[in-house]
Amino acid sequence: MAGEGFFNFAKRCASFPAMSRATLQRIPLRANHFQGLGQKIHRVLFVAFVVQFLLIWVNLLAGVPNFGGARWPEGLLLVLCAASLISAMTRHLPGQNIILASAIILIISGLAHTLGAVIAIPFGPYRYTDRIGQVLFHPLPWAIPVIWLVAIFSSRGVARLIMRPWRKTRSYGFWVMGVTVALVLVFDLGLEPFATEVKHYWTWSPTNAGIFWHETPWVNFLGWAATATLILAFATPSLINKKPVKHQPVDYYPLVIWVIVMGLFLTGAAVGGIGMALVVEAVAIVGVIGFAVKGGTW
Repeated sequence: MAGEGFFNFAKRCASFPAMSRATLQRIPLRANHFQGLGQKIHRVLFVAFVVQFLLIWVNLLAGVPNFGGARWPEGLLLVLCAASLISAMTRHLPGQNIILASAIILIISGLAHTLGAVIAIPFGPYRYTDRIGQVLFHPLPWAIPVIWLVAIFSSRGVARLIMRPWRKTRSYGFWVMGVTVALVLVFDLGLEPFATEVKHYWTWSPTNAGIFWHETPWVNFLGWAATATLILAFATPSLINKKPVKHQPVDYYPLVIWVIVMGLFLTGAAVGGIGMALVVEAVAIVGVIGFAVKGGTW
């Protein structure tokens, strides 16, 4: 009797998979509640960034560029800008790659500007003011590495757009690095007059340098180029998709961020009456948009 009972139990178990399959076919699959979450977060961050940008922009046009002494609005704008860029990159790259690249940018730029503030190498002699906000550690303000994060990520995205027609050539990667460094320098061309003459984030000490850009010595741009090159040399491997797709959509978001930030610098130059910076930045913005759109539509 015991053997017969075991046989009947085994027979029922054997028929279970077939019954389960028939049953499961009539049960609708539950949707993945986390599907598209990254895209939703990115949209929220971008909307928040645009709203904060408009507040800063209107305040700048109104002639009250420093919010009556408050520093948090500009800090929030910078954080939202960096966060929206990073969230946009997660659509194409693994999160750990972006974290590694971000850490490399923050560490190298932080070290470079710490040395710069202490021994004037590699950017020249300058001093941070209280307007730039809290420091991570003396004498490095927390905002400086984040500015580099925005400059590198947005400039590299624009460089990839510009160089898209040549993406299958063997020297494509080196050209992207070179164009990225050039765009970072253009970014700094707009940043320096904005930071020194409009916002007063830092001041430059007198030097014997023969060439200046609104009080900024030429050696500063050489230091930015060297720092950007060093950052890209270490961070680029993390920013390469190891499993590229054949028909990846063109990403214009870095161009949008780059143009918005440069537009803020342009507005500062207009409000501050800095004519040369206004002309140079306007020409740069129009030129970069033209090359990037042409490359993106190739």
